[in-house]
Amino acid sequence: MAEKDQKASEKPSEKRQEKTQHSFNRQAGDSQTKAQPVRKQQQSPQKPVVSASGKEIRGVVRLAGKDLRGNLPIRRAIASVKGIGINLGTVISDIATQKLGMNDMTMIGELTEDEVLKLEHVLTHPESYGVPTRMLNRQKDLFTGKDVHLIGSDLVFTVRQDIDHEKDSNTWKGYRHAYGQKVRGQRTRSTGRTGMTVGVLRKAVLAKAGAAAAAQTGAAAQAAGVVGATPAAGAKGAAGPAPKAAAGAAPAAKAAPAKKEEAKK
Repeated sequence: MAEKDQKASEKPSEKRQEKTQHSFNRQAGDSQTKAQPVRKQQQSPQKPVVSASGKEIRGVVRLAGKDLRGNLPIRRAIASVKGIGINLGTVISDIATQKLGMNDMTMIGELTEDEVLKLEHVLTHPESYGVPTRMLNRQKDLFTGKDVHLIGSDLVFTVRQDIDHEKDSNTWKGYRHAYGQKVRGQRTRSTGRTGMTVGVLRKAVLAKAGAAAAAQTGAAAQAAGVVGATPAAGAKGAAGPAPKAAAGAAPAAKAAPAKKEEAKK
């Protein structure tokens, strides 16, 4: 028995030693693996994109405060700028091809920095390049009285200033802007709704509401003991319709005085 107790006491100590050795070996292995530098795969350098004319195409071009993809044609790139529509973009692209010596199929990424600056000048001052006044978005400015064309952040800032001016002047447009309603006379019954809508109920819903209100008022009148209480709107009367007179009653009533006159005679 004493030998069994000694063996039982020795076994847990041996297991603990084995666990500590195993954990120590594992930590040592982890430290060795961490120490080894991880080899990264060498990425092959990307080849520059070249156009049909042999010019290198930049990936991103900043035009009038907006980043554009370099593989866009000039016409599409111009129309992507805020404040430039399709028609005006077509006119400006024609001006660029004629006066700046560019091709219609030239990509925006092929242009140099000087050519991009020249194109921006055409975008900001189209009236000086022969664009008609009717195509400008700021005709007869309120403060300067000039015909100008605004693009990008200048357009956003100016529109915000105009709205604030309408609000400060207490005009009808400013009132509608302040309350978040439509400004140019659009319908508001079916569109432009915000929040909870009120006032669109069917006739059936209204009829049910009226019947429920009539029942409540009738019950309250009976509980209070009111005699001859008038029924509420929408409630039917308790008494039925008055009976109609018989068809032969009216002639009989008229014939009675004639008999009395004959008796007097």
